[in-house]
Formats: sequence, structure tokens, C-alpha cells
Amino acid sequence: MKIVFLLHNAYAIGGTVRTTLNLASALADHHDVEIVSMSRHRDTPRFAVDPRIALVPLVDTRPGSRDLDDPAFAQPAVDFPAEDKRHHQYTRLTDRRVRALLARCHADVVIGTRPGLNVYVARFAPRRALRIGQEHLRHDAHDKRLRKVLARHYRALDALVTTTEADANAYRAHMPLQGVQVMSVPNIVPAAGVSPSPGTAPVIAAAGRLAPGKRFDLLLEAFARVASKEPDWRLRIYGGGKQKERLNRLIDELGLSGRARLMGPRTPIEAEFAKASLVVSASDAESFGMTLVEAMRCGVPVVSTDCPLGPAEIITDGVDGRLVPVGDSRALADAILELIADEPTRRAMGTAALNSAHRYDAAPILARYELLFAELRATRCRRAWDRERSRMTAWTLRRNRSLRRRVRAWATRMGWPGTRAAREM
Repeated sequence: MKIVFLLHNAYAIGGTVRTTLNLASALADHHDVEIVSMSRHRDTPRFAVDPRIALVPLVDTRPGSRDLDDPAFAQPAVDFPAEDKRHHQYTRLTDRRVRALLARCHADVVIGTRPGLNVYVARFAPRRALRIGQEHLRHDAHDKRLRKVLARHYRALDALVTTTEADANAYRAHMPLQGVQVMSVPNIVPAAGVSPSPGTAPVIAAAGRLAPGKRFDLLLEAFARVASKEPDWRLRIYGGGKQKERLNRLIDELGLSGRARLMGPRTPIEAEFAKASLVVSASDAESFGMTLVEAMRCGVPVVSTDCPLGPAEIITDGVDGRLVPVGDSRALADAILELIADEPTRRAMGTAALNSAHRYDAAPILARYELLFAELRATRCRRAWDRERSRMTAWTLRRNRSLRRRVRAWATRMGWPGTRAAREM
């Protein structure tokens, strides 16, 4: 089969880029795989791309590119939904090139990797192709306007794939999609490629975008408590983002200079996790939690907030890590201190984490996608009928509501607001 992925920017750093490349590489063992990058801002991708994968950039934004002079590049996108927060990075040129590519790609499966790209798939993927939308964010992370747009377009998909079962349940409950198979498949997280951490270094690591939702401020507050009791331990935070200056100021205010450091981005991160004895996540929300699994791949136990949606599906509390309440710096500090004080338990959790992380090997996840493709092909006619029946039912309900409103309005004009007909309508 030919499988085509639509990706926002394959040349950038990001969790969705990494997980898409991992899945594409696994699928390339048996299929012809192509990744279509909506834009290209640099000469080479940040992550290594499997040479078996065809990488197709659509719009070249590098300095000197002729695409920058195309009049369509100066026009905002029309097909890409304005409600998607990335809309400002899309142009009419992107719209046109996506439509043209999908019209001629002869794909058997087309997979979108963010809401706006899933809309492209739903609207323009070849009718013969299986149309699959992936959601790497949470249902509840989308605002109401975007969810309304997605509910309208996602009905044309064959399947919607989330990274957690909790998120799949949220879509089933709040966005009924008749004829669309909604299921969860976790991300592939390859083996670390480094020796497991011995769990003896007095180092705590954390990684992610320096953004408010990651709550590195809460982590620093917790670490201030840890540092007062365990002065030999150090905190290393890996990642870049807009909160860098604010977090550096907080480090100074908490008296943690020299003990807590912002290390900047690291790719791959596993080599840094393997130098730590604990990895900590203080996030308010996680759609999956790649860094948690990456740490476990290094034999490092994770202390994480029990935030929606990923951590509780990744970590077994007290076995391969710890889960603590969201927003509670004291509970976070206490869990860290318990594992610092109990090295045998910490190292046993690291071993359990390494074993547990095999759930994210390529083989079992690839098998789930292969089964999904087979099921979608086998049920295509039935699901099309279910979708059409749902559409007709919705049309009938709208028609009946409109009819009732017209009858009530007519009765009022005739001066019969109290008639039985007007009341019952």
C-alpha cells in the first residue's frame, strides 16, 4: 500500500514530528510511505529521516525561495480552518498545493497529524483512499469554535486515532461521529540506544517546551523543598521556549542558582535522561507524555502529576514511577524525596520502567495500525451507510424543528397563540 502522511513541518523539532517519523519508519518495512511537509524552513530536517521514506515539502519558506514571491503566498488559507491556531502559518498557496498533491498521489491511506490537516484529509483525500485523522492534542484542548468545525469535517473520515483511551472516550462522548472508527493507539517510542541509568547520580531531569502548561515553575518550587533537605542533588531542565527568562528569574529568587539549570534543547534527549536518577513532569495536562516513556526507556522512574490524559495510562503508581496530584508542589517534592531516600526502591522502579516501556515498541503498535487498515477496508460499505443514515436523520430533525417554528409563527400571526395547535407545536 501507499501511505501518505500530512505533517505541519517535518524540518522542525516537536513531539508530533518525532512520533510521525517513528511510525512512518515502522510502516516502511511493508509499505510505500511518503511524508508531505506543509512547509520547509531549513535545508535539512532536525530529526533523522528513514531513507526509505519520501519526504515532500510543499511550500519553501527559506530565504530566496520563489514561493515567497508567489501572490498566493501572501493570501491567508481558505481551506485550512481559521479556528486552528496554526492558521496564520498557512496560505492560499498551501491550500492549492495540498489539493493538487492529494488529487494525484494515488494513495491507499492518507493520514493527517493535526486538526487542520485532518480537515484537508477529510475534504481532499482521494475517495478510494482510507482517510485517517490523528489527534496528538486533547479533545478538551481545542476551543469550542474549533471543535464545532472538526465535528462537521471529521464525519468524512474513516477513522480518528488518539494517543490515549481517555481522549478517545472524550471524542466518543462529545463528538459523535457515525461511521467513523474512533480508537486509541499510543505513540511508538523506540529503544533509547544508550545504556540504562544506574540510578545512582544525584541528578533530577525534566524536559519539554518552556511553556506555562508544563509548569516548570511548580517543579522549581518543589525542587526548592528537595534542595533544602538533599543539598547534593541537582535539577536539569531541557527545552526551549518563551518562559526561559521568567524561569531563570525564579531560580534566582528561590536561591537555586548552580543547583537548578535550564540546559536548552537536546535531541535526542535519552542520553541526558540516562545521566539522571529521576525524571519529573509537573504538567497541568499531557495529550500523551513522550518524555515519560523516553525516560522509562532509559531505566529511569518518573514522578509525574496525574494530569489528563497520558500519565495514568503510562505510569503504574508505585511500580515504575509515582503519580501525584496536579498543581501540588508539596506532594511533588515529597514523592521526589521518598525516592531519593530509598535507593533500592528507586532502582527497582527504574528496572520496572524499562520493562514497562516495551509496550511502546514498534511491533505491537504497527500491528494495531495494520489491523485498523484491514478493518476499515472490510467495513467501508457498512460505515458509509451508517454515515448516510445519520446524515438523513439529522436532516429530518432539522426539517421538523424548522416546520414547528413556522407553524408557531403562523399561529401567532393569526392571533391564536393559545390554541392547542400552537401550544403543541
